[in-house]
Amino acid sequence: MTPSQTLIEGLKKRMLPDGGFAFFNGGSYRTDATAWAIIGLRSAGEGENLIEPGLNRLAGDQMRDGRVVTSPDAPDAFWVTPLAVLAWHGSERHKENMNRAVEFLLSTSGKHWKKQKLDPVAHDTSIRGWSWTAGVHSWVAPTSYSLLALRAVGKIRHPRAEEAARMLMNRQLAAGGWNYGNTSVYGRQLYPQPDQTGVALSALSPYVTKGEVIRSLEYLGREIGRIRTPLSLGLGLLGLGAWGDRPPGFMNWVRECVDRQNRRGIYNTQERSLLLLAISGNPALIEETAKG
Repeated sequence: MTPSQTLIEGLKKRMLPDGGFAFFNGGSYRTDATAWAIIGLRSAGEGENLIEPGLNRLAGDQMRDGRVVTSPDAPDAFWVTPLAVLAWHGSERHKENMNRAVEFLLSTSGKHWKKQKLDPVAHDTSIRGWSWTAGVHSWVAPTSYSLLALRAVGKIRHPRAEEAARMLMNRQLAAGGWNYGNTSVYGRQLYPQPDQTGVALSALSPYVTKGEVIRSLEYLGREIGRIRTPLSLGLGLLGLGAWGDRPPGFMNWVRECVDRQNRRGIYNTQERSLLLLAISGNPALIEETAKG
C-alpha cells in the first residue's frame, strides 16, 4: 500500500459504531481525535458519507455557547474548537455548528496583560491569541489553529485574526523558528521546535512577507530532512508548503515515517491525520476560501 492508503486504513479502523473516532485502535471516542480524523480523511479525498457520523457526533457534543471541549468534565479545555470549525467547514448541514464555534472563538482569548518591567518573558504579553484552556496565556499552537479556522470561514481580515498574526510574529525567535509560546525567559533564548514552527508558518502565510519569516523557513528547511517523527514531520511539511516549498524528497520521508510504526508503535489519530495533510499539501483545505 502507499503511505496514504496505510494512513487512511488506519484511521478507518478507529471509527466507532456510534459516530466519531478514537485516538488509538480499541480506544474510546474523543472530540479531538474525531476532528483530526475528519480533516485528514477529507484531505485524502474520502467522501462525506464516511465522515458524516463524526461530524454529527461533534455537533452533538458542542456546548451551548459554541465551544467544543475535550470532555464534558473539562469545560474549560476548549482548544478543540478551532479543529471542530475546520472539520465542519464545507458541510452545509453543520454550517450553524461551525458559525457558533467561530463566534465563540471571536469572543474568547488567552489571558493577557500589559507587560511589566520585571516580567521574566521577553515577548509582548498584551497581544491576544488563544490558549489551550481558559484562564491561561496564549500559546503558539492553539493560536495557529484558531487563525487557520478563521481563515477557513472567510474571516481572514477580521481584527482578531490580524491580531493573532501579530501575536505569532511577536513570538518568533530572533534566530528563526518558534518555541511553544515564549521567546526568552530570564534573558535566556529558547530553542525553536519544528512542530511549532510548522504550524505557525502554516497560519501566517497571508499576513506577512516571506522576508519576515525567512529565518524560520531556513531553520525548518535545515531540520526537516532529518525528521521522521509524525508530528514534527507533518507540521513541518505543512509549514514549508504554505510558502511554496515542497522538498523534492518529502514523500520518501513520509514513507519512512509511516514504516517506522512497525518498529516503534502505532501512531495516534492526530499524527496519522497530519501526515495525510502533509501529503495533500494543504494545512486545512482552506486556500481557496482564504484567498477569496
